[in-house]
Amino acid sequence: MKQDAFLSVCKAACAAIILPILLSGCGSGDTQKIPAAATPPPPPEVDVITVTRSSAVLTQNLPGRLQAYRTAQVRARVEGVVEKRKFIEGSNVKEGDSLYQIFSRNYQTAYDASKADVAAARKTLARYKYLLDAKAVSPQEYELADAKLKQVAATFSKAREDLDNTRVPAPISGRIGRSQITEGALVGRNEATLLATIEQVHPLYVNFTQSGADTLRLQRAFKAGGLTRTESTTIELILEDGSIYPQSGKFLFSDLAVDPSTNSVSLRAEFPNPKQELLPGMFVRIRFPEANIDNAIQIPQRALLADTQGQFVMIVDSQSKVAIQRVKTGSMSGADFIITEGLKGGEQVIVNGLQKVKPGSIVKPVPLNQAAITNTPMAIAQAKNRGLSC
Repeated sequence: MKQDAFLSVCKAACAAIILPILLSGCGSGDTQKIPAAATPPPPPEVDVITVTRSSAVLTQNLPGRLQAYRTAQVRARVEGVVEKRKFIEGSNVKEGDSLYQIFSRNYQTAYDASKADVAAARKTLARYKYLLDAKAVSPQEYELADAKLKQVAATFSKAREDLDNTRVPAPISGRIGRSQITEGALVGRNEATLLATIEQVHPLYVNFTQSGADTLRLQRAFKAGGLTRTESTTIELILEDGSIYPQSGKFLFSDLAVDPSTNSVSLRAEFPNPKQELLPGMFVRIRFPEANIDNAIQIPQRALLADTQGQFVMIVDSQSKVAIQRVKTGSMSGADFIITEGLKGGEQVIVNGLQKVKPGSIVKPVPLNQAAITNTPMAIAQAKNRGLSC
């Protein structure tokens, strides 16, 4: 009996100790943890400019082609077999340098004979002069001797020129192209055989055209007072990759008439090319100042977008939301577009970060460093990729 009572007491004590532990464990398993609220990401930063009105210089960008300053064809002036080529193709040559050697033995013989004839005729004329003074010969005989000297002198001059032409001198200084003939070729028979071509590439010409409508528009704007003539004469050369040639050029001339077939005016500029970086035939663009305009709105090229409905910019409103603003562009001012419609001034136009935003999204506008708005190759390339006309 005592043993049974003792076991009952032990069971009750164990239950009192274990039961709370079991209940505590079950309770902790049923309780669910509440996750902390997710923090929304900050709005993306975009570079913006605040649109203002100011005076600007209108510029024109026109396509053009480079042309050599001078081009000379090296041709055989005498007949003979080419014995040697004396230049390296693609190298620079100086005026008077010997380019080829044509077989010259027969021309040397003719030269020596003519030289001897001239010497003999001079002695004869000197003797006749003495005899004329002594009245031993008639004036007619003296005149015939003088005419003979002039005749052989002319023959000697031709022989000397032919002998010089056997060494084929360079007519101008410049860069010579590939040779059109090889050693052993017979040249100069019945024609002036083309041997090579020399081009002077420092400086270089740039030929381009301007539409007659643009010329007329400018003249009317000047008369109406909307534009004033600019005093700047700086001309920039934009290469095919969008980079700007480091040296500026100058205008040479503009045709006085409009080409009826193209309705355009031909113009020409000149650019220095001391390092021969530019080559004739290259496609380039010419940028030059046209006129001054007051109270103009201008934006960088990379801020202007286009779709099927036209051109537009992305602006940030007073609530930091992105919105589309349709615009129309006019002329250009350097690398910037002149806005004729759509902006009044004071708007915040997004310049950088356009790929991160869409209409209605909230952004953090950051003023763009104005020094960063430059005529960079990237800006020009972006404009070309968007299909915008410059």
